[in-house]
Amino acid sequence: MERQSAMAITELISRRRFTVDEYHRMAEAGILGEDDRVELLEGEIVEMSPIGWRHQACVDRLIYRLVPALQGRAILRPQGPIRLSEDSAPQPDLVVLRPRADFYAEGGPGPGDVLWLIEVSDTSLRYDRDVKVPLYARHGVPEVWVVDLEGEQVVVYRGPRPEGGYRLAEAYGRGARVAPQAFPDLELVVDEVLG
Repeated sequence: MERQSAMAITELISRRRFTVDEYHRMAEAGILGEDDRVELLEGEIVEMSPIGWRHQACVDRLIYRLVPALQGRAILRPQGPIRLSEDSAPQPDLVVLRPRADFYAEGGPGPGDVLWLIEVSDTSLRYDRDVKVPLYARHGVPEVWVVDLEGEQVVVYRGPRPEGGYRLAEAYGRGARVAPQAFPDLELVVDEVLG
């Protein structure tokens, strides 16, 4: 009975959706602080999972490996926002962007600027896989890697479809090697990524 009541109330409540510009103004006004772990997805401000030590270590390993390999070829943005649309500005763990002289100071990167994107998942696998990956696909992000720390694999998504989802989803376990499409010479060993 309580569940039905909660569902009925939820159906009666209209939600206020926000644009990326409104979201940024909330941060400028101090409504959202620097330490708030939130992102804007399809107009809703979503609380992000806290970053654990294992998650951060994986991001650090990737940065350590990718910075020298991408020097002069791309911009590596750790845990920063990308503007997918007027109402979505997720903050993936790592984004590899097309080089730009201003490093996107004059306007944040959009989906056309993204060469490759990485989400690291320990407790957030379902959210990353079922919510964020389809969102990235709908906006044309060409390649997404989900590092599944619990499953000890890297799932590579390629070939975005406008209706959501990717044409290819391939899992690579320990011992495997994989390279992003944008940088085929940049081969990573899954064991190096997972630690």
